[in-house]
Amino acid sequence: MITLALKYRPRILSDLVGQEASVRALANALKKAKASGGAIHHQAFLFAGVRGTGKTSTARILARALNCMEGPTAEPCGVCDSCRASEQPDQNMDIVEIDAASRSSVEDARALREQVQTRPAFCRYRVYIIDEVHMMSRSAFDALLKILEEPPSHAVFVLATTELQDVPDTIKSRVQIFPFRLIPVAMVEARLRWVCEQEGVTWEEGSLRLLAEAGQGSMRDALTTLDRVISAGEGHVGEAMVREQLGIVPAVRVQAMLEALLAADSGAVLDNCRALTELGTDWISFWRELMMAFRDRMESDVRQGAGPQDLLRWARMLQLLLSRERDLRDTSLPDVVVELALLTAAQLPHLAPLDAMVKGQPAPAARPGGTRPLPVTGTAMAAAPMAPPPPVRPAPGSAQPSVLAPAARPTPPVPPSPAPGTRPAMTAAPTSGQVEAPSAAPSPSAAPAPVKDPGNLEQLRKGVGEALRQAPGGLPRTLGSLPHMATALTFQDGVLQWLFPPNVRNTAQDLERELSNPHLLEALRQVLPGLARTAITYETENRERPEDVLRADPSFQRLLADTSGEIVEVRREE
Repeated sequence: MITLALKYRPRILSDLVGQEASVRALANALKKAKASGGAIHHQAFLFAGVRGTGKTSTARILARALNCMEGPTAEPCGVCDSCRASEQPDQNMDIVEIDAASRSSVEDARALREQVQTRPAFCRYRVYIIDEVHMMSRSAFDALLKILEEPPSHAVFVLATTELQDVPDTIKSRVQIFPFRLIPVAMVEARLRWVCEQEGVTWEEGSLRLLAEAGQGSMRDALTTLDRVISAGEGHVGEAMVREQLGIVPAVRVQAMLEALLAADSGAVLDNCRALTELGTDWISFWRELMMAFRDRMESDVRQGAGPQDLLRWARMLQLLLSRERDLRDTSLPDVVVELALLTAAQLPHLAPLDAMVKGQPAPAARPGGTRPLPVTGTAMAAAPMAPPPPVRPAPGSAQPSVLAPAARPTPPVPPSPAPGTRPAMTAAPTSGQVEAPSAAPSPSAAPAPVKDPGNLEQLRKGVGEALRQAPGGLPRTLGSLPHMATALTFQDGVLQWLFPPNVRNTAQDLERELSNPHLLEALRQVLPGLARTAITYETENRERPEDVLRADPSFQRLLADTSGEIVEVRREE
């Protein structure tokens, strides 16, 4: 029984789908060859593209078009001896098909080079079709170079490959390259519909679209899958049957998960994940279906005039889900990755816009059936002032607590406002019924004393390190250890000069990034009054050995030659 992929294989150039550019170029070349008396101008072609896009079929069509009795022509007659013989290349002596995957050695290439000299038996040209040419060895390519550049007038070479980058540049420069691109989904679907009409097969709307998408640009893969679905469905192509054969999650499950995400219903998300696990879902396939459904819904909202906040929420959710695709492919627990990503995306609708947080408006409430909104924290949200606790009144007969009444309590000092970019300190309210006096704020650490002798390296290192460790403004804590890593540290004329060895350059980059930070300069001025700026330099890395220096010295080499001496030991003079 012949398969659909072979039964509906293209027979002429016009049958090719999705390769209009290559078809147009080949048709014009054939027309020009016929106008010039049957001699084709170029005799070596390279068809490059992914599997199932028509490379080998086009090579056979070209062989038929060149050898047709009415040719060379872009539309061979199909009834002459040459056309009928080209239908079965294995039985045609003048159409030689070679599988380079199994015949890739240099001996095979040399045998082909000798065989090329033989003239065709009864056709106009002898056509050599070399499939998967990138599998040939380097020596085999070298053996073919000359014959591809200057082939005999009766020989035509058609090379086909799925890995163009693996073909040597010397071969590419001697052939005409025709790219075979992925076939668009719409064209594959139209071809599948035509095949179903020819076979008398019925289909459901949407089923052929799934088959076309599953082909991923390959017509042969789509036809092979259609053949399997027709056999399983006994002559009917149903969407449920296609999803079952391809392992695609049912559409109702995908839509249910999408609706749970849009409703921010974390419970429904977990329920759908559990149902998909029980179905034995291929999570990679499900993720792709969910992303496509998400994208289609977003496009629908965009065309219906959704607001900018809604579009931004859509974009953030989709970006979050797409970023987890790689984790899904690499993990051994894909169901956990899916649950975590979907639960995180389901909480995005609960987040309040930044302008609403600045105005003190609450975050949006959860939708019916959804979870409670997550608390929004951050420095942009100002906490509402808390009402003072009611005064504690002692029960009758009990001893008076030895605390001051609220009215008689001294007014506590107002704490200074926090520096920009820092979090305000939060204090917990007492849980018991007793009223406690406010605890004293922790006393700040004493400011570092100025360095008494900046010329003393150890004192300078210690003072600068202490100042950097106590510096405000969120400076990196690693800066405090840098003075001890520096080879030299000097303070002169208002400039603090750092000299680092080259092996600590990466660590010292933190200091370089903070040179213009006012908090850094203010901290250093506490120990170095009069500081204007800081500067950083690095030692020149010199890995040349003393022995190599002596060997490169011409005068020293002449001395060794005159005395017949040799370098035994090199000592550094103290």
